[in-house]
Amino acid sequence: MRLLLAHVALQRHPERNHVMVLLSLKAGLRACEIAGLEWPMVLGTNNAVSQQLTLARSIAKMGSGRTIPLHTELKAALRRLHRSQGQPVTGNVVCSERGGRMLAGSVVNWFSRLYAELEMVGCSSHSGRRTFITCSARILARTGGSLRDVQELAGHRALSTTERYIQGDREAQRRLIRLL
Repeated sequence: MRLLLAHVALQRHPERNHVMVLLSLKAGLRACEIAGLEWPMVLGTNNAVSQQLTLARSIAKMGSGRTIPLHTELKAALRRLHRSQGQPVTGNVVCSERGGRMLAGSVVNWFSRLYAELEMVGCSSHSGRRTFITCSARILARTGGSLRDVQELAGHRALSTTERYIQGDREAQRRLIRLL
């Protein structure tokens, strides 16, 4: 994540790009959700960045709208972007070079170029989402939550879908066995 954020900081539109990376890694959004995210989904009633983003069913895959608490780093990045855009109350959060809505395919291509520039082979626009889901599952025990919480954050209808995203950790398995 540090490598990605350092790289986008040197590109054009660093505030927007920073938000795009964090929406993927810290909120687990899909490319279509990043593209469709609008300011009313991020802002509270006082038109300031809220504590959560409310993903509309209209932009979520299979209508799986949901509410996602904002990670502090993502919230700060959204505040900076909001200020840099003149504190809009409507419109898309992530805009194209021309200022309009960015298409989902454009988000996919943007992530592909980013990963290619960093020579991160095998990564895609979905890599941040996979990381978000895997990391969330790994730290569940510390929060008192359940895999159902990760499923809801991911917007999956079936727990089996969430489970397919979670990668095992051989070292964690060894530590677990030693504790038995």
